[in-house]
Amino acid sequence: MDWYRETLYTEVSQSFKVERIVHREKTDLQDLVIFENKIMGRILALDGVIQTTEGDEFFYHEMMGHVPVMAHGTARRVLIVGGGDGGLLEEVLKHKTVERVVMVEIDRYVIELSKKYLPSIAKQAFDDKRAEIAIADGAKYVAETAERFDVIMVDSTDPHGPGEVLFTAEFYGNCKRCMNPGGIMVTQNGVPFFQPDELSTTYKRLRPIYADVGFYVVPVPTYYGGFMALSWASLDAKHRQTPPAEIERRFKAAALDTKYYNSAIHQACFALPNYMLGRMT
Repeated sequence: MDWYRETLYTEVSQSFKVERIVHREKTDLQDLVIFENKIMGRILALDGVIQTTEGDEFFYHEMMGHVPVMAHGTARRVLIVGGGDGGLLEEVLKHKTVERVVMVEIDRYVIELSKKYLPSIAKQAFDDKRAEIAIADGAKYVAETAERFDVIMVDSTDPHGPGEVLFTAEFYGNCKRCMNPGGIMVTQNGVPFFQPDELSTTYKRLRPIYADVGFYVVPVPTYYGGFMALSWASLDAKHRQTPPAEIERRFKAAALDTKYYNSAIHQACFALPNYMLGRMT
């Protein structure tokens, strides 16, 4: 295989030159391949769609992890649904004030193979005593768990296959069920330029459930097509309005080691272009 062609969209595609196939197998749930590229390093793809790369994973993981935790201000318990590569777990655990992180991943092979072939993404996160890894259906977990969380992060695939259930109103409602007062949920919500219906559908499903609903953006080179959207749903509208000076204070106090996220980016990421705002009706 000289080039790996992504099959996410029907009318456009992107390709990555393959230097070497590191691993490939059909798990019980999906087709998984890890390969090497000179620019992006090792790349993980599931069912023909790029999931993460060693080269640019920090854009996505930092923004999904730090924005809600910093906005909340006192988050102690965090739930991650998905995120088997461990990148988001690693970012959340950078916050010393976070006491417990439960990561619920449906496919144990994603975790095992990421540990083996993509160790630079999770680093030592899986060994952190604050982390609990559960191999389970995320939708079932939020519907049944007796635990309560300050922040919930849904690091899912796109809304097809195993990830489809994580974009339903029922799932969003069950996430609210297992939140502490003032909780925040953020989710992966695709690239709006190519997936505009995903943005509007998510907004319509979240709006009746949460006090404050919106989106914020991050440019991830691998997820081409302009900004990637992350949905924002909170039980307390004040979180998104946290003053810039307070975010700066929290950022300095946390002493985070980041490549993309900072307090200025935190404020700017909630400013949306008109083509996205037009879908939020």
